[in-house]
Amino acid sequence: MAAHTVLVVEDDDAVREVVAFHLRRAGFAVREASDAAQALAAVPDASLVVLDWMLPDASGLTVLKGLRDSPASEVPVLMLTARAREAERVEGLESGADDYLTKPFSAAELVARVRALLRRAVPRKRVTVGQLSVDADAGEVTWRDERCRLTPREFGLLAFLAANPGRVYSRFELLDKVWGEEFVGTERTVDQHVAQLRAVVSDDVVVTVRGRGYRLGECRGADHGEPRVADLPGASPPGRAER
Repeated sequence: MAAHTVLVVEDDDAVREVVAFHLRRAGFAVREASDAAQALAAVPDASLVVLDWMLPDASGLTVLKGLRDSPASEVPVLMLTARAREAERVEGLESGADDYLTKPFSAAELVARVRALLRRAVPRKRVTVGQLSVDADAGEVTWRDERCRLTPREFGLLAFLAANPGRVYSRFELLDKVWGEEFVGTERTVDQHVAQLRAVVSDDVVVTVRGRGYRLGECRGADHGEPRVADLPGASPPGRAER
């Protein structure tokens, strides 16, 4: 299983390097950012964000609010700060932070809090991006409030990408995550199902990232035709691959 990726946002190089070192030693993949712009650009690839309260181009609270309004709004956030007053801790938590760690702190407590947040993180069951809504519990996809007719594999692929907005997955990773280790086939299977999703839902529902793989698109549906909508819920259209 791939390691969780922790994004460490801290403008103090020494502190950032120490935090990143201990997280890597604990088995996490780590990305680093020293300001708000870098942080918001890197958030889509993160499983959790360790966020400093004070940054050179914006406050940590500004980054936090921007993150909560983004497609990655459910990513857990651990705030780091030298501010020890109760009112300031409450402000951070009410702005969307999931936990709070006051400097100075021990490496053991940092790692323990990160692990606890990741354990508590629950994948979203319903995801809405642009014109697209994916309900994992109901097994339903709607586009512009109309139900789309998808095969189980198409639904699985779209639901997986929707649960991880902004992240790019290679064809091999998608085969492993959606089709499973026992699937016998080629990476072209993924291409075929992406093409089918684009035909049934919208051209921009899945974006190709050249040389890397696929990610969920912005799903705005601009300049595209109307989606193909289910006549019967759960029915598979004829002639579509289902492997």
